[in-house]
Amino acid sequence: MSDSLVKIIIGVVLIIVSIWWILWGSSYIEPLKNWSFVTNRPALADLITLINGGLPPLVVLIGLLVVWLEWDNLRIQKELSKQEKK
Repeated sequence: MSDSLVKIIIGVVLIIVSIWWILWGSSYIEPLKNWSFVTNRPALADLITLINGGLPPLVVLIGLLVVWLEWDNLRIQKELSKQEKK
């Protein structure tokens, strides 16, 4: 039962960190666009933009999936323990 709880906590942390990255964390990558290394290579700047915009929502979905699966696992374990007591 504690294993499921640890996985739920990890999923919630993934969700919180991803939402933080979407709201405030993307400003940390912004200074890279001012470097000549990035501006001379537009594909690299585009890749940074894609990672910055696409990765956090993906991690949120992974976190939601982990929380949902482990929550369901806890519910099933609780029902099985009730049936074993009968």
